[in-house]
Amino acid sequence: MKYNPNEIEAKWQKYWAEHKTFAAKNDSDKPKHYVLDMFPYPSGAGLHVGHPLGYIASDVYSRYKRHQGFNVLHPMGYDSFGLPAEQYAIQTGQRPEDTTSVNIDGGVDKEGKVIAGYRKQLDKIGFSFDWDREVRTSNPDYYKHTQWIFIQLFNSWYNKSTDKAEDISTLVAVFSAEGNANVNAVCDDTIELFSADEWNAFAKEQQEKILLQYRLTYLAETEVNWCPGLGTVLANDEIVNGVSERGGYPVIRKKMTQWSMRISAYAERLLQGLNDIDWSESIKESQRNWIGKSVGAMVDFRLQNSESSISVFTTRPDTIFGVTFMTLAPEHELVAQITTAEQKAEVEAYIEKTAKRSERERMADVKTISGVFTGAFAEHPFTKEPIPVWIGDYVLAGYGTGAVMAVPCGDERDYAFANFFKGQNGMQEIKNIFANVDISKEAFGSKDNVEIANSDFLNGLNYKEATKKIISALEDIGQGKGKINYRLRDAVFSRQRYWGEPFPVYYVNGLPQMIDAKHLPIVLPEVEKYLPTEDGLPPLGNATVWAWDSLQNAVVSTQLIDNVNIFPLELNTMPGWAGSSWYWMRYMDAQNEGEFASKEALAYWESVDLYIGGSEHATGHLLYSRFWNKFLKDKGFAPTEEPFKKLINQGMILGMSAFVYRVLPFIHVKGLDARFPLSPEKSSVFFITSKYNDFEKYKDVISKSVAEKSINGIKKYLLNEEALQGRDEEIEKIKIEDISVFQISTNAIHVDVSMVNSSDELDLEKFKAWREDYVDAEFICDENGKYIVGREVEKMSKSKYNVVTPDDICNEYGADTLRLYEMFLGPLEQAKPWNTAGISGVFGFLKKLCRLYFDENGLIVTNDEPTKDNLKSLHKTIKKVAEDIESFSFNTSVSQFMICVNELSAQNCHSRAILEPLAIVISPYAPHIAEELWSLLGNTGSIATVPFPVFEAVHLVESDKEYPVSFNGKMRFTINLPLDLTKEQIEEIVMKDERTIKQLDGKTPNKVIIVPGKIINLVG
Repeated sequence: MKYNPNEIEAKWQKYWAEHKTFAAKNDSDKPKHYVLDMFPYPSGAGLHVGHPLGYIASDVYSRYKRHQGFNVLHPMGYDSFGLPAEQYAIQTGQRPEDTTSVNIDGGVDKEGKVIAGYRKQLDKIGFSFDWDREVRTSNPDYYKHTQWIFIQLFNSWYNKSTDKAEDISTLVAVFSAEGNANVNAVCDDTIELFSADEWNAFAKEQQEKILLQYRLTYLAETEVNWCPGLGTVLANDEIVNGVSERGGYPVIRKKMTQWSMRISAYAERLLQGLNDIDWSESIKESQRNWIGKSVGAMVDFRLQNSESSISVFTTRPDTIFGVTFMTLAPEHELVAQITTAEQKAEVEAYIEKTAKRSERERMADVKTISGVFTGAFAEHPFTKEPIPVWIGDYVLAGYGTGAVMAVPCGDERDYAFANFFKGQNGMQEIKNIFANVDISKEAFGSKDNVEIANSDFLNGLNYKEATKKIISALEDIGQGKGKINYRLRDAVFSRQRYWGEPFPVYYVNGLPQMIDAKHLPIVLPEVEKYLPTEDGLPPLGNATVWAWDSLQNAVVSTQLIDNVNIFPLELNTMPGWAGSSWYWMRYMDAQNEGEFASKEALAYWESVDLYIGGSEHATGHLLYSRFWNKFLKDKGFAPTEEPFKKLINQGMILGMSAFVYRVLPFIHVKGLDARFPLSPEKSSVFFITSKYNDFEKYKDVISKSVAEKSINGIKKYLLNEEALQGRDEEIEKIKIEDISVFQISTNAIHVDVSMVNSSDELDLEKFKAWREDYVDAEFICDENGKYIVGREVEKMSKSKYNVVTPDDICNEYGADTLRLYEMFLGPLEQAKPWNTAGISGVFGFLKKLCRLYFDENGLIVTNDEPTKDNLKSLHKTIKKVAEDIESFSFNTSVSQFMICVNELSAQNCHSRAILEPLAIVISPYAPHIAEELWSLLGNTGSIATVPFPVFEAVHLVESDKEYPVSFNGKMRFTINLPLDLTKEQIEEIVMKDERTIKQLDGKTPNKVIIVPGKIINLVG
């Protein structure tokens, strides 16, 4: 009998699927445990070995909890809407729904490429997912509920008095009875007061416009990240170094009318909720910083010669007498109004320039100082002095009010700005308002030990006293008040894409109307192309059937739009985070057609007990999902305030990239004394070396080959050089021996790791056949004629050609080997490099495990009573593995398995009483071989829910001790003695031992040192 992982794993995966072994029940008497993975985006590249890391960890934990008697919900699905699928569709001329389906289910795409499919890849690894609950966010039966949640948000407002979302009808009732003067709501800043009579007299259209200013999802002109190359708005986390993460296209800031979500209404609850969840402190801190709570004051600076004023939020109102200038964000709405004619050209040029920088780039760049004077002046609230108003890109339109009162003596950026523009356009000298503080070299930003000076009625006060007094004074003159501010901004919810959830919205006279929930889903229409229309409308503008018939309650041809009964539908789609902001609740009741989940299912599962996923989602998905959960809790749907009790961020498995080094020679041409670098365009050959310092060694070889193969290219280059005009005859006479290489540089080129063996040797023929321009490559190899690649640990990525697929590992070694190896690599939360060479050791361990149970002739398990050592090895492992899984220290469990199997092998243990529980203990990690061994032992059914063995401490209690016996501190032999012996008894036994008598050779020791349970030492 032989260990054949492929045969065993196929057998048990089929068994699990047929018997629905891992199906969770919504009405079980068992205690529940909900384990969730951040579901994958099904890209065309499929899974690499880095992707399953978190899934394996969650699967080990899920299987362990089943062994403990829990009803475990461990589902899986696909976050299948998004920009990558749309871009792939545009590039290949395929429908995104088709490519997404193939990427999930497997098949052959339009280009003839065979796609394994996520589902098959996941199944091959042996995950214990409840596949009956699978969700795909791009399926209409899923996103109809996303559309329904959007409608609920639209029909809600946030009541600050009750600190929760309420139905918009309650707000309308207040307006009808008493107007809006006493309404304590999260709403737009430009709300105008009206009485009940005025409200009731407003036309319906006017009422709808007012309600839009209060709704939790609303239309507004918003500053967004616009990517012309992709034709869509991007979220901050979709931009890297000022360009789109997808495609590397430039991104600019642009104002557009967009749907937004009033996540800011939940800022304080999102902040406080972090105290109630078991997440890493680093993730909590990321969210705290993103929410950015600040306590301070709003101050109004009136503009000279204008009825307008600049509102500023500041955390240091105590420094108001130190204001020497003001800075507005370039996008601030007042900039166009206040800029003087003389400054207009300069201001507009600056705005155009800064629009090309993302907010993240502007926030991160603390060194660059730039700005432009608007020509306008504000007035100090108390001194009435003129204050020049500048614009600068270090101020962001979305943070605070998009304006700062600049106090250079107390802020480093203001200090640098003031010094940079010193003496220009009314930039005043820096005022020092701190007593006994030197600001000649830097600003003083501390609040501690502050004594305010040169500040009129604040002189002599500390920070707290001055803050309290100035807020009171501002309120007295009607130019300010105390305020708590949050950095968190309302989330833009529109995307100019095709492949996303359609909004359940149509427009009557430009105002949004919700489609009744009973008519959902509103399904994506067919379009000929997925690019924006010629006049710049989103891709849905290409749809010919995309209008709403309000009488038939159906989507009809756009040609029928009459704005009487048939109206235009929304052309934008929802962002990628829409479907992922509530998916864990759908898993609770995934087959429910009438609602996103029944109250009974929601009440039973409540929330996710363990969530495993990447830390890169800290301020995206994890924040948005908490927001939606809190909203649904307010509306009586979600049973808990927080969606995820415990969160673990798995580290990244890094790829071991392989490199060849392309030699770029610097050429000297004798006679002409011409020196120049020989770029690939000037030469028909390049060399590749594995070492940077091989030039001198191979200088003659390189020179000769370059001369022979590139002479014509070199001549052509020289003939076109201006400095050599008129020397054509000399150039034509250049001979091979006139050309030499005097220096080289090298650049690293990624190589597909599939061309490299475990000894880092490159398959030269495969490399040459890889790309057309590598066919003539010459290699500088080592003394054995082998080319050894360079190695570097990097992110595993298709673009770096360092991807290892789990399919290859499973085919060669089996899924159990892959699972154990990924857990063995290191602590779950840490990044670690992948090294395929280590796989064979784990595979060898599994074969050794099997040899405890069977040999080539079959089962060798006996009913012999286990020995004391057998029991000790087993119970050490039970204890260690249980503790490790509970603390998510999976790597040390694998080490313990190896120790245990080695010990049992040395003990020649084949006892059923040991090997049966051992199969259960190893089952969460290596479920296929555990199932097979369980079956071979004569058990029926699956091992998956068999109770986990109980640790018995008695088997670890030592009854004897292997003592080292030393003479004058040098150990000479060991002796095994019972631990309950006294010093006297130990000494008597040792002194009578033949080995002691031989060592002493008739002498009597001066002293016998005995520490029971530790040492025996005879001295003298």
